[in-house]
Amino acid sequence: QVQLVESGGGLVQAGGSLRLSCAASGRTFSSYVMGWFRQAPGKEREFVAAINLSGSITNYLSSVKGRFTISRNNAKNTVSLQMHSLKPEDTAVYYCAVARGLLLLRPSGYGVEYWGKGALVTVSS
Repeated sequence: QVQLVESGGGLVQAGGSLRLSCAASGRTFSSYVMGWFRQAPGKEREFVAAINLSGSITNYLSSVKGRFTISRNNAKNTVSLQMHSLKPEDTAVYYCAVARGLLLLRPSGYGVEYWGKGALVTVSS
């Protein structure tokens, strides 16, 4: 059974940093592109960041570019999201997502095969 388990969420003050990690199990994820989405209270889910199979290509939501960095470790089946200079508007549940057959995860979320259960990130002002 495929599982994606996020960790590293929590409460942080504005300007602070957090690192989210997603551990994938159930199969080898070196053939999956990976990424992160988030959903704030009362809002629709939105794309945050994506990374290709080798980790050489990334894509970011414009509002997090320069503050967030996505990375992956294929040997450990993990994908991480390092978040700096956090803002209250970054408050959301962050979801790990994976897919096959794509260069990168699509911002629409179309094609995602598996989702994690989410990790809550709360940024206080």
